[in-house]
Amino acid sequence: MPLQQDIRFCTSSDGVKIATTSSGSGFPIVRAGTWLSHLDCDARHTEPQAYIKALSKGYTYVRYDTRGCGLSDRRVTSVTFEDGIKDLEAVVAAHGLKRFALFGMSMGAATSIAYAARHPDQVSHLVLLSGFATSVFSTPNVSQTAIDEAELVIKSAELGWNNSKSVFRKLFVAQLLGNPTPEQQRELEERMQLSMTPEIAATYLRNNYSIDVSTECAQLQVPTLVFHCRKDEMIGFEQGRKMASRIAGSRFVPLDAQGHVLLSTEPAMKVFEAELSEFLGTKAPARPLTPRQAEVLREVALGNTDKEVAKALGLSPRTVEMHVAAAIKALGCSNRAEAVHRAGTLGLLDS
Repeated sequence: MPLQQDIRFCTSSDGVKIATTSSGSGFPIVRAGTWLSHLDCDARHTEPQAYIKALSKGYTYVRYDTRGCGLSDRRVTSVTFEDGIKDLEAVVAAHGLKRFALFGMSMGAATSIAYAARHPDQVSHLVLLSGFATSVFSTPNVSQTAIDEAELVIKSAELGWNNSKSVFRKLFVAQLLGNPTPEQQRELEERMQLSMTPEIAATYLRNNYSIDVSTECAQLQVPTLVFHCRKDEMIGFEQGRKMASRIAGSRFVPLDAQGHVLLSTEPAMKVFEAELSEFLGTKAPARPLTPRQAEVLREVALGNTDKEVAKALGLSPRTVEMHVAAAIKALGCSNRAEAVHRAGTLGLLDS
């Protein structure tokens, strides 16, 4: 059954319209944009729904289509790495998020790293899957053979992206998915056809080969969890290991899976879900605070007693106590000190 989605549009800094949606309820997780995105395919395909289900369990999972892809503006004059960061900034602003966890998969990992380095006050946790910090065109002393092969892949994408019989398409699907079922392969080929034009695909490939966020990796001061599939033939395991090694204090989790995309049918998917849940914590708020609850918690955060809060807000001490109890429950906490800390972390106490 197709997933019901509330799709809205926001505007990036250069006027490009970005399609975005969210699911679930609780502390927000934002998925940085990747190419091959299509929100309408997400509603019908089993693989993206597996991630939506996992990341919406106790959280608000925000996602969007990158420029040139899916339901976002398709005819765009600029598709650069910097454009991707600006689009993410627009999505965050449109959803009114002040603090959130950031999830980056594949090229979205680099976007997430750059965003977290520039906005350290906004990102509470960083989760990276199948990512890389540098690539062929940005790595020093790379062989000319590797550069020539990358140029060949870009040219092959232009010629074979929409051709189901092309050698490029068969190799691309095999590297991306590893050992897919016929249905998983069919879904990816449909997504390739619908998500973008061959020209945009080639542009994204060239951008991906040029990514370099090694400097930003060294700047990160956010808790970071890095996953990479051992048999990833598109972005090698060593690239994921190197990326993790550049981020101080990050935790690296190898996944026993084949392919660049971690498929829901892989046993490693359960490892990913368990590690993610433990990393982010399971006490995500079930619902936002009411204005009165936030107002009371702000007073509590100042160190005021219930009587002092009651006097300041014109309430009875008993009413203050009830609002504090309701806020503790809404935030999934066990006491008022924990509730004040969590509400502050989520940006819920900002006036």
